Amino acid sequence: MPKMKTRRAAAKRFTATGTGEYKRNKAFKSHILEKKAPKRKRNLRKAAMITAADHTRVRRMLPYA
Repeated sequence: MPKMKTRRAAAKRFTATGTGEYKRNKAFKSHILEKKAPKRKRNLRKAAMITAADHTRVRRMLPYA
């Protein structure tokens, strides 16, 4: 059986934690920042965990994570 390939797009976006969850970065932080409140921009800095609904899909895309 050949090795499974990792989806490179997913590998750049998600990282596995020690407990088996996946971390992701938040969207809406790249441009048009002038109109966004400082508190909102500050909260967008923090990483978030993916939802339970997406867990199976991400695990399939990252077989070796």
